[in-house]
Amino acid sequence: MIPAGQHGPAEHFILHLSDTHFVATGDLLHDRVDSDRNLIALFEGFEKSSARPEAIVFTGDLADTGRPDAYERLRAIVEPAAERLGAQVIWVMGNHDERVAFRRGLLDEDADAAEPVDRVFDINGLRIIALDSTVPGHHHGEITETQLEWLAHQLEVPAPHGTLLALHHPPVPSPLGLLALVELRDQDRLAAVVEGTDVRGILGGHLHYSTHSTFAGIPVSVASATCYTQDLQVVYPGARGQDGGQSYNLVHVYGDRVLHSIVPLGQFPTVYEMTPESLQRFMAMSADEQIAAVGASVLDTAEA
Repeated sequence: MIPAGQHGPAEHFILHLSDTHFVATGDLLHDRVDSDRNLIALFEGFEKSSARPEAIVFTGDLADTGRPDAYERLRAIVEPAAERLGAQVIWVMGNHDERVAFRRGLLDEDADAAEPVDRVFDINGLRIIALDSTVPGHHHGEITETQLEWLAHQLEVPAPHGTLLALHHPPVPSPLGLLALVELRDQDRLAAVVEGTDVRGILGGHLHYSTHSTFAGIPVSVASATCYTQDLQVVYPGARGQDGGQSYNLVHVYGDRVLHSIVPLGQFPTVYEMTPESLQRFMAMSADEQIAAVGASVLDTAEA
């Protein structure tokens, strides 16, 4: 049996995806990016692993212009994959989404566009709160006083395994120098609500690159986009979208910490591989045999 290590298995496992930006049927995003194909490839790659998440969280900008057909195709891809994985799907609004079409296409609901899409999910004792930070017709984010009161009420009673807050606009700075145009405004008001609560992590999107920070003493993890990414090797301030570097995040929740791991999209050459069977044989070796086996593997890799 392979030892579990010092930390043991995670209590919860979540997939964190963001910014799929689905466009009209048959179109390409920016005349280049096949958003549908990228998401299909993501699930095809992930399902080859033995990992099975409890939930899949999408932190906004699911459709590029809020088109109903975009939500239909997105749902047709995600829901069967989630069913195969045994995972619950959690949709979060983004500034490119349109609330009425979002609700109808993904939640089978009808509501006025002025009503934020805020939801609470219980994932086997882990609470995930989806908070709508969008402002219809604008790219920046805001959370209304009514929403903050609602959030404070939800957080009055701690969840058994704590809370993850998911929203599109992450409360973080940016090296690009353009964040003032698209950032979450009045962040101090949100900080006053979540500080000292059982919120253990904040999941965000919007930026189209992976980044991490803290907010009100809480770790923040931003998942990159599955459609296209922002090139951080630009003259500041500036922005350049690129068709490459897409990724998603694995979120493992332990009793005393939350681990975020970035997984790039695509297939890459194998330099070595340890299957469960070969790893089991390796763990059964003596220390000297393990050293010899590792040395042989490195030599074989170098010669190849």
